[in-house]
Amino acid sequence: MCYNIRVADIARKFYRREAAETELLNSIETLAGAAGIITGITRLVLPVLAAVVVLRCAVSMLSGKPEREVWGWLTLPKGTKIELENWENIVGRSASADARLDYRSVSRTHAALTRDPQGGWLVQDLRSKDGTAVRGRKIKGPTPVHSGDTVTFGGVSAVFTASTVRDEKAQAQARLKPGVRIRPGATLILLTEFILLLGIQYTAAAGEELEPAVPGAFLALIVLLWAVYAVTRGLHRTGFEVETLAFFLTSIGFGVCATSDPAALWKQLLCLVLGVGAYFFIGSYLRNLERAKVLRVPMAVIGIILLLVNLLTAKSVFGAKNWLQIGGISFQPSELVKICFIFTGAATLDRLFQRRNLLAFVAFAAACVLCLAAMSDFGTAAVFFAAYIVIAFMRSGSFATVLLSLAGTALGVFMVITARPYVLARFASWGHAWEDPQGGGFQQTRTMAAAASGGLFGLGGGNGRLHRVFAADTDMAFGIAAEELGLIVAVLAVLALLVLAVFAVRSAGHARSSFYAIAACASVTVLLTQLALNVFGSLDLLPFTGVTFPLISKGGSSMISVWGLLAFVKAADARQNASFAIALGRSGERKKRGGERE
Repeated sequence: MCYNIRVADIARKFYRREAAETELLNSIETLAGAAGIITGITRLVLPVLAAVVVLRCAVSMLSGKPEREVWGWLTLPKGTKIELENWENIVGRSASADARLDYRSVSRTHAALTRDPQGGWLVQDLRSKDGTAVRGRKIKGPTPVHSGDTVTFGGVSAVFTASTVRDEKAQAQARLKPGVRIRPGATLILLTEFILLLGIQYTAAAGEELEPAVPGAFLALIVLLWAVYAVTRGLHRTGFEVETLAFFLTSIGFGVCATSDPAALWKQLLCLVLGVGAYFFIGSYLRNLERAKVLRVPMAVIGIILLLVNLLTAKSVFGAKNWLQIGGISFQPSELVKICFIFTGAATLDRLFQRRNLLAFVAFAAACVLCLAAMSDFGTAAVFFAAYIVIAFMRSGSFATVLLSLAGTALGVFMVITARPYVLARFASWGHAWEDPQGGGFQQTRTMAAAASGGLFGLGGGNGRLHRVFAADTDMAFGIAAEELGLIVAVLAVLALLVLAVFAVRSAGHARSSFYAIAACASVTVLLTQLALNVFGSLDLLPFTGVTFPLISKGGSSMISVWGLLAFVKAADARQNASFAIALGRSGERKKRGGERE
């Protein structure tokens, strides 16, 4: 009898366990089915949201003509008035001069007429043939000039008039403020939905192996997005397109990290916070250009020291010495040096025509590129060189300087290829990836196959396989995004950076300072060069260099660097109430200067 009872107990336990296992399997299948449904829906919705976000930002940033600002006037003897539309103006006979005086006695670039944020003006002769005089006295250096003063340029006299507080207030009220036609709040709601669905998709795909960092990081990203918007609104700024596009790209970058290394999302989030902090700090610092000028030399010294320390102490990893480790924390000094490089190169107008100052920057740029080449980080060296070309041309206006630099670089490339044959081998595989898919074309062929398998709408977050390839989340981030989120979202990420670049170039023509204009153009040059090398390199359209995709590739140093560069783009935004790097206007009545109108 007891034996039968034991058999019955064992049978009941067996059937109970079998039922529990069956129930568990059913639950897993249900969850898998739910995850499949979520992925299927979000695959179709995400490209639509992404397209609307990028389109709204592009229309707001690029539609219409940039509005003019007038800060003063030069009145010629016959009554002709020349408007001064910048804080820094070239006066001369050249067709490209900001204030053109078409007289033979006036040099092509005769003088610089500059304004400070407080409304004071200085005039400086630019080694002209016949000199410059203020109130009949020939000047030798920067000289203050006030409303009503007569300024003589090579024998041509003009009466200078500065805008008053009343003029500037009326001008500010008449200009269109961003965010009126296309509300940034509505765009942010759409971006929030995009980030939320992206987080849900990667969370659902993880299943039982879910890392808390995945949902936590995406939710924190949304909170940070709205916090930054609240800060800018608190500063009475209505332009938020640069930040919106940056957060859009960052959200895709979080997706790339979530599929390759979910636990690293906390580090990415921390670096994002640091990057946003750098963005606001640099933007606020640039409000005072006199202070920014003083910082140029220290920034150059810091940049060189970082590269030298990296070169002398870092260990070689896969042929390159571009990582520095301090106390268990690893970072790429070259990423931070990008900010130093642009800060040093974006000189203000009174120094642009000083040959000694330009040569000093050429020497600094050459030292940076040589250090990077010695580290075997040729991709980053190419990025620095592209930025140098833009800065050198904008500062000198000389094609000869650019051609000389290109010739010197060609010689340097030849010497590197001769000394390091493996660099030539990397170039040899360019355009022939499919001929050696297991060797020199390994990364490129995998990226192209992954992008093709993802199609227009992708396989869904976490469902790709490219992330299993070594360093795919940095060097082949475009491929991961295309495979998992689809070609539409990946192309929109590229377009987001292109929109930022076009916007920066348009803004440069109306930027209040040449510092802002040069820094913005150099910054987007860095971003576009990285974009081209990452996307086209992984698709075998350019040599594969391992350069990161801005804000999408995994990496904390790159995250901080890109947000810092975006501060320069924001500073060039001359739209009314757009940039926190530009003061809204002079508050109160300033002290009257001699002859100044109220």
